Amino acid sequence: MDDIDLPRSRRALLLIDFINPLDFPEAQDLAAPALAAAKAAARLARAARAAGIPVIYANDNFGRWRSDFQSMVVRLSKGNSASASIARLLRPQRGDLTVLKPMHSAFFGTPLDIILDKIGARSLIMAGLATDICIQLSAADAFLRRLSVHAPEDCTAAESPEKKEAALAYMRDILKSDTRPWGQARWYR
Repeated sequence: MDDIDLPRSRRALLLIDFINPLDFPEAQDLAAPALAAAKAAARLARAARAAGIPVIYANDNFGRWRSDFQSMVVRLSKGNSASASIARLLRPQRGDLTVLKPMHSAFFGTPLDIILDKIGARSLIMAGLATDICIQLSAADAFLRRLSVHAPEDCTAAESPEKKEAALAYMRDILKSDTRPWGQARWYR
């Protein structure tokens, strides 16, 4: 993608690990909260696109270093599982950007810094899975880069309510993140 194709915006929406097979041992605990978070994040993504806020998918490649994000979306969209419902709800739209990440943080080992710099983003809206792992670590990396973060509590999910609340409290108290539900934040409407 040429720089000329990148949108310019002070804000960006980062959808983290929603496109996910949910095939790990604790996935049964995450599936229902993940689907609820995906429904809220789908509304958020529509609002972001309507406001001209770029949408960036930061997703694990699940050990498939030759993986193609679009193929993963198509494959995971099939069936009746929670992961299929989530993939259908949050199917990337034309103009959305993607980065495949090798580890938990959306920043580690990805071109996300470069993309955000080219876009001009100084604040991130983060939604996705799991609140206490990939969202929290991505928020910490954003904090270190002096980016402001809004991680709407209704657009993230963890394996338990306790893990989610502990991560949100850490992000609010230590990382100075806004964790209010997405509809309550005026700064990106």
